Amino acid sequence: MKYILAIDGGSQSTKLIIFDTHGNIICEESEPLRPMSLPKVGWVEHPDDDLWTSLVTASQRLMERFEGDPSDIVGAGLCSIRFDRVILKKDGTLAQPALSWMDSRVSVPYVHDNPEAAYVTSTNGYLTRRLTGECRDTAATYQGQWPIDTDTWEWSNDGKVMSHYNIPREMLFDLVMPGEILGYLTAEAASILHLPKGLPIVATSNDKAVESLGTGTIDYENGMISLGTYICGAVHGESNPKDCRNYWVNFACMPHKYLYESNGIRRGMWLISWFKELLGEEVRMHARELGIGPEQYLETLAADVAPGSDGLMIIPEWLAPAGQPYKKGIMLGFDVRHGAGHIYRAIMESIAMTMKNRMDEMCAELGITLKQITVSGGGSNSNLFMQIFADVFGVPAVRNVVNGAAAVGAAICVAVAAGIYPDFGTAAKEMVRVKDITDPIPAHAGLYKKINEGIYSSLTSVTDGLMKRAYDIFDGN
Repeated sequence: MKYILAIDGGSQSTKLIIFDTHGNIICEESEPLRPMSLPKVGWVEHPDDDLWTSLVTASQRLMERFEGDPSDIVGAGLCSIRFDRVILKKDGTLAQPALSWMDSRVSVPYVHDNPEAAYVTSTNGYLTRRLTGECRDTAATYQGQWPIDTDTWEWSNDGKVMSHYNIPREMLFDLVMPGEILGYLTAEAASILHLPKGLPIVATSNDKAVESLGTGTIDYENGMISLGTYICGAVHGESNPKDCRNYWVNFACMPHKYLYESNGIRRGMWLISWFKELLGEEVRMHARELGIGPEQYLETLAADVAPGSDGLMIIPEWLAPAGQPYKKGIMLGFDVRHGAGHIYRAIMESIAMTMKNRMDEMCAELGITLKQITVSGGGSNSNLFMQIFADVFGVPAVRNVVNGAAAVGAAICVAVAAGIYPDFGTAAKEMVRVKDITDPIPAHAGLYKKINEGIYSSLTSVTDGLMKRAYDIFDGN
């Protein structure tokens, strides 16, 4: 028996899963990340060394539970949060707290204002340095404010580009491709993590691309919906188109392939957690009485509400984009019928309809039609949410056995690097398994189509002007 370790670092937790070579989970552990530090308006930082310490804690617990032979682990696939920026000292330790993707500073070119800074890298690069001692990183994590040539997957050799992003080549890590070995676990890291010394650490990609690979949606007719702190939709493609209007091109988790990503929802699934916490102890009390979790309790309330939530609609913009600071979350259409179940269902419907519209915009520009969608992330555990997605999109919604697809994608990369499977396509077919498929209910699909086309898709064209005026009053100063 051979095993594969997947390291899946997200915005809310670090998860480690040991798989067999057919994608079955053998053992798993996770450790929550601490709440983000907010030292200034627009600054969002990971406190202390949370990215590393959460990995250490999860790994130690995982290996305490693992009943196999650690020497039979053939490699570890490393996947962490994209768009973070990590500034390191010469010895590879943090020169300052790691900047979250939500931090306003990562949306602009790097400013060299820390005299201790020797390297500028991603979370993947930082963890690679801690694990292996190597200054190497996957090329496929560098989108956004980085001097990367997206055609060659190499650092740009254009002096103007390098000057614009303000990161000298000597401050950047060397690049490798997904499915290649970044380095080998050092004796020091192995001792701390309770893992075998010399374990190969394998490059993956940015987290959404790894997740897309892990859903098995590796052709353009099958779309992925990623239900995370940032919610987006994606399809795979072969080319690297420029000047896209309704989507953007990301590196895929396969060498020289691309992931086309729709526009998404910032703080997407966070919104569900926010509402649950907002209701507080009353929800927890009722959930305890029924022997279920708070979210399951709210889902039982929402399941009793008719599609359309009796006219309650939500614009899920609880975190404004950097270039549109006036964007705000909105709930509208309240009357005396509405309660917690209506709001909970309306949140789900708003996420599904927003992503339907964003995916439709992307697919129209690409000239493709989706035959089905695969929903990834913890939200796919909800049968109600899966039905809403199927009804809103009007196509079957697929749920895989392992809904934490980023871990599966990381394991696929290891399987390719170790020669267990000859290529990514073969590995995905062998390691990704469908749990169930939810078909749309025709009557519900027709209603959602009427709501979306008649009202919902044009809501922000009406509310944006109001929000701009409100921003000038409440936040402009």
